[in-house]
Amino acid sequence: MKGAVIMKKSIRILTFAILFCLTFLLLQKDSGPFLIWWLMLFILGCSFMPLTSILFPGFQDKGWIFSKVIAIAVSGYITWLLVSLHILQFTSAACLLITLACIALNLTAMALHRNSFSRFPAADINLIFQEEVILFLAFLLWTYIAGFRPQAFGEEKFMDFGFMAAMMRSARLPATDLWYSQSPINYYYGGQYYAVFLTKLTGTQIALTYHLMRTLVAAMAFALPFSLVRQISFDYYQSTGRISSSKYRGFLPCCAGLLAGMAVSLAGNMHYVIYGKILPLFTDSDYWFPNSTRYIGHNPETLDQTIHEFPSYSFIQGDLHAHVVNIYFVLTVIGLLYAWIKKGNYEKKKILLQMPLLMCGLFLGIFQWSNAWDFAIYYVILCGICLFGNLKWFENWKQGILASAGQWGEVLILSFLTALPFTLHFDSSMAQGIRLAQNHSALYQLCVLWGFPILIVIIYLTALILERGKCSPLQWLSDTNPTDIFTAVLCLCASGLILMPELIYLRDIYEKTAARSNTMFKLTYQAFILFGLCIGFILIRFLSDASRRWIKTAGGLGIVCLLLTSGYTSTAVKQWNGNIWNRAGYLGLDATAFLETSYPEDAPAIRWLQANIEGSPVVLEANGNSYSSYCRVSAMTGLPTILGWYTHQHLWRNDTDDLNEKSREIEFIYTSENEVQVRSLLEKYQVSYLFIGQMEREKYPSLNEPLLRSLGEAVYDNKTVIIRLPWHKTP
Repeated sequence: MKGAVIMKKSIRILTFAILFCLTFLLLQKDSGPFLIWWLMLFILGCSFMPLTSILFPGFQDKGWIFSKVIAIAVSGYITWLLVSLHILQFTSAACLLITLACIALNLTAMALHRNSFSRFPAADINLIFQEEVILFLAFLLWTYIAGFRPQAFGEEKFMDFGFMAAMMRSARLPATDLWYSQSPINYYYGGQYYAVFLTKLTGTQIALTYHLMRTLVAAMAFALPFSLVRQISFDYYQSTGRISSSKYRGFLPCCAGLLAGMAVSLAGNMHYVIYGKILPLFTDSDYWFPNSTRYIGHNPETLDQTIHEFPSYSFIQGDLHAHVVNIYFVLTVIGLLYAWIKKGNYEKKKILLQMPLLMCGLFLGIFQWSNAWDFAIYYVILCGICLFGNLKWFENWKQGILASAGQWGEVLILSFLTALPFTLHFDSSMAQGIRLAQNHSALYQLCVLWGFPILIVIIYLTALILERGKCSPLQWLSDTNPTDIFTAVLCLCASGLILMPELIYLRDIYEKTAARSNTMFKLTYQAFILFGLCIGFILIRFLSDASRRWIKTAGGLGIVCLLLTSGYTSTAVKQWNGNIWNRAGYLGLDATAFLETSYPEDAPAIRWLQANIEGSPVVLEANGNSYSSYCRVSAMTGLPTILGWYTHQHLWRNDTDDLNEKSREIEFIYTSENEVQVRSLLEKYQVSYLFIGQMEREKYPSLNEPLLRSLGEAVYDNKTVIIRLPWHKTP
């Protein structure tokens, strides 16, 4: 027995030794920051296990993977709260202090209630080891892939990196808007905030952590579904006894978890299979991986252009938007809801103040300043889980509904209080109300995108109904396993999210040409995640059904379809990142390294600003349209400018008159011969530095450089010129 324990420990040590060697082989000079982040996650996970084990008491691993996310969310939120209330400044020291305080509270709770925190059984330690290896490998491989296309350039990377750079410079939150220097950021910046929080906590640099954050989320998008769905599958087989114990304790639950991880983080949709694999066999059609996310309204092209992205596309494309960072938060909320329904309401008098639901309230509050769509979506899902869970446990409809209503109100109030420091100062004018959909998707296009998961759900729900026969709804709920109730609710919610954009949409500035685009994007993104979790469990459940051949056949065909859609990631990586099997193409993780090739004249000047300017003084540069090459100075340094990407500010502030005025005045500053008025405008906007580089000379052919040079001191002068103005104040 003792020899077996030593052998297991030796295997674990050897495994991580091999993983560390692989890290140095693949990442080389980037290995240090990567390992710092992994070690930080490991320490946070261990330290928050006292809290997490209370939240996930019925899980075999006591919520090990979830503990990392909860640690980040809680310590990051407390830091944000104290900074927002002007109690602390947003510094590395503050991030470390708050995190250490949270760790100390967890360890103190464990010491005071030692009997409540029993040592993990050997099987659980093995499971934790497996999950940690899965997380490490996924984190490493996604990070390695990111190094083949590291530039924070193109699409919306300027905005995402710029938000991070602005917060790295700022001691207060929200930071000054890098593209609207007279106001703080008026957008959902929570996702980028957490990236900066972890950057300051670890003492690393955002040029690298821009990628580490998104690859960490990609890794979590595999590890969290694996942990959750493996547990769901284990519970199902244990409670039903449909297969032998040797199977349900090992192989099948792990298979379900792996399929779920694959479905959430690696799979595409059936558009990839049809248009990327089948049609090219018979036609000369080409496939480009974003096509699977721009199909309805794009092929054929109409004025109803929509977006229907999914996680694997986001991970490859490389933006660090809030909906991407929020993935591991929403997966944690789903895990908490399962932990709640799994535990059961054994104390029916204690309806309120149940820990998993309270933690969901905290996360829903965070969603309000990270990705507000997720707040609405997951509050509805929480309401559904609570309702059906309570109806299962209580003796009649009235008691179940009243209990649910109390929990709905409790969570809603807590979430609003959590988000209050953000919502008090946030201008929500970008949303212009809800309207009935005037356009609708073609049925065949919906079938291409969603036919596979919807068909699996229909078969699953039909099988559930047939299993119970004729009985009352309450009797059906009472007799049905909590795993099936939980899965069925997620399936119904995912299906509803697909249907919603066909009925209504949220109005915004894109209404004329892409009215449903943002609504479909945000709703179906979460539907994809929910379907992925459910399919992992359902397909293995089907495949293990020995009594009904048609169910078993459906499971086998479903797994084949899932494996085919999962080929999307390899195809997209090859198209976007090149040949990752040849390490010679690895460029490193520096997201700013592109400056020297894309802006050869401006790069040294931008580097000078990064190295020499502290605080957030205003630097004037030429503004431009969204998704353009303009605003590279503010994006790469985090230093605010008068006006940045026009369409983004239009969306965030909905004031075109003000934006047009600023645009005209910037042009006047660069081109006018009236020194008095130029000085007046520069003082009006409190501009400390004037930047004259290749983009300014390109946009303003009549740029009056002699006048601009006469306004102050040229602190940098090498093709590109940086002029410090006399009223600049040293921070």
